Amino acid sequence: MLTHTATATGPDTGLLTSLGAWTWPGTAPDGQQVAHLLLAHRLGRTSHDTTDAIEARMRHLAETLGGLAQAEDPVPDTLGTLVTVGSHTLLRFPGARWGLKLPTHPQWTLLVHDHGRAALILALDPLAQSADAPRVDAYLDAALARGRLLFGFACRTSRTA
Repeated sequence: MLTHTATATGPDTGLLTSLGAWTWPGTAPDGQQVAHLLLAHRLGRTSHDTTDAIEARMRHLAETLGGLAQAEDPVPDTLGTLVTVGSHTLLRFPGARWGLKLPTHPQWTLLVHDHGRAALILALDPLAQSADAPRVDAYLDAALARGRLLFGFACRTSRTA
């Protein structure tokens, strides 16, 4: 679900509506609890949604977020921000008119609130919006092994909208 934010200079509405988002609480490599957020392009619905076109869109999104890291690199803070709007959390992209409403649950939201950020995982390959937890886990394992994931931290703003 999209929510209107400001004047557009970032990712367009078409790209944002093509994204699937999954959230879960998990453990960081250092053993600390961290909120995770996966963004993946939904499976192509038109002939324009080739795997190359999807990858190009996702790489453009990574650039819009300020650049993301490969798994072996230090993980940067992104230009994407997490904003609380009532009981919902949005991911806002720099220059985008719309924020992406995220699926949340209390433990994930508490981690974002307590730590001020979420580990953002941007996938270069499509994933069906209907993917359940076991399918997402298998997808992540395969994509990580092939170097098809990019990483960053989306930080929570101190204000609510």
